[in-house]
Amino acid sequence: MLLCELCGQALRTEPEMRRHLLRVHLEREPRCPLCSFSAAGYDELRGHVDSAHPEPGPAPAGGPPQCPFCGETGASGRQVEAHVRSRHSHLLDPPAPGNGQQLYECPMCDLVSANCQILQEHVDLHLEEHHFSEDIHVGGSLSDLELAQQLQNEEDRQQGLEEARQEREEFQKLQRQYGLDSSGGYKQQSLKNMEREVARGRMQPSEYHKRKADMMESLAFGVDDGKTKTSGVIEALCRYYQNEIKDVRRVWLSTGVDHFHSSLGDRGWGCGYRNFQMLLSSLLRNGMYDDCLGDITLIPCIPKIQSMIEDAWKEGFDPQGASHFSNRLHGTKAWIGACEIYSLLTSLRLKCQIIDFHKSTGPLGTHPCLFEWVLSYYSSNRDGGTKVVCTPKPPIYMQHQGHSRTIVGIEERKNRTLCLLIFDPGCPSQEMQKLLKQSNDDTSLKLLRKFVGSLKDKQYQIVAVDGKLSPEEKVVRCQASQVFTAERIP
Repeated sequence: MLLCELCGQALRTEPEMRRHLLRVHLEREPRCPLCSFSAAGYDELRGHVDSAHPEPGPAPAGGPPQCPFCGETGASGRQVEAHVRSRHSHLLDPPAPGNGQQLYECPMCDLVSANCQILQEHVDLHLEEHHFSEDIHVGGSLSDLELAQQLQNEEDRQQGLEEARQEREEFQKLQRQYGLDSSGGYKQQSLKNMEREVARGRMQPSEYHKRKADMMESLAFGVDDGKTKTSGVIEALCRYYQNEIKDVRRVWLSTGVDHFHSSLGDRGWGCGYRNFQMLLSSLLRNGMYDDCLGDITLIPCIPKIQSMIEDAWKEGFDPQGASHFSNRLHGTKAWIGACEIYSLLTSLRLKCQIIDFHKSTGPLGTHPCLFEWVLSYYSSNRDGGTKVVCTPKPPIYMQHQGHSRTIVGIEERKNRTLCLLIFDPGCPSQEMQKLLKQSNDDTSLKLLRKFVGSLKDKQYQIVAVDGKLSPEEKVVRCQASQVFTAERIP
């Protein structure tokens, strides 16, 4: 470590000391390193040192004399002076012009020196300083690149975390949407929604306790409580068409079908189960299916239907579908579709088929082939010229993206267009009961009528019952369902 004799600053190397002297002390008044005297120039400073601090002898007791610039010692003051003139003359005042001595100017600053070698050393200092500055700049650039890379890496990491979070939330949203989030099933949702109704003042505590008791009893027996059921609509439609046929040429209707709508316990996910209840209500009225339905004499509640589908899976029906639901429906809010309905019906030895209308067959995304198939299903027996045909046909389960409904009949209009008659589990009982009034008109039928232009979903699947299966046929259907694909039309 070197110590500057002029200011006392500690410097690590001699080149640093040189730079320090050039930067700091060439632009300041020279000061005596032995006292506080300030000189106008280094010649004056040298004279001050000689007069005020004379050389005490060839070997002073205080030690040999030192160079005021670098601290190097000499045998005598004259030797130190010679050292200063040879090594540090560029720090001394330049010689006066006109004395006949050759002068050299630094090409990089205003320094003038009479010694070419000393000037070369001085210029080398400039070059060292220049390279040092470049090193600092390059080092800084590398640091900036590293910092930029770190910032980019951090941004990529944050983006990855955000994408993972969004993907996780989307997956959880889908789980909730399809009832696969382990948040409970029909019972839990019923209690939660009834408690919310009480908190909002829409239900009295006494009614809450009564409805809770009724629900628990219904679940214990596995039978629907009938609170969302509307009966007699098909019979009302028969009367209406007989009296007010208007623009309808002919109409075909299923055997009496009860309408079921969603309740507090299955709102948002129970449409598939409610449509099965509608289909089953018609089958129970038809003695042809008594031996298939066996002990089923009342409409089962939704948790019971879930258990029935699980039983069908245990028999071997639709293993892929069972795997999708992890072989469990009971106690969940899982949506079901056409495949689950088909498996359940077939496990009951009901002969049915599932038809996939996988693409539009008409203009503007419509499905006229679906309407033609339904007409063929209902009119297969051709009942002469009767305008209102109450067929023995069960209703048709119809599935599309996000919802399912039940087809209970079809109109053939006088202009040869077709119109489906549909029960929607999303329609509340209050609206369905309007169809029971004697003063029924076309306005109330808007709830049921769906023309070709009304069904524009990308894909539809229907499940239709058309007879019974023998035990042997049931086994064959079960084996076939393990590699089952729906029949496609067209």
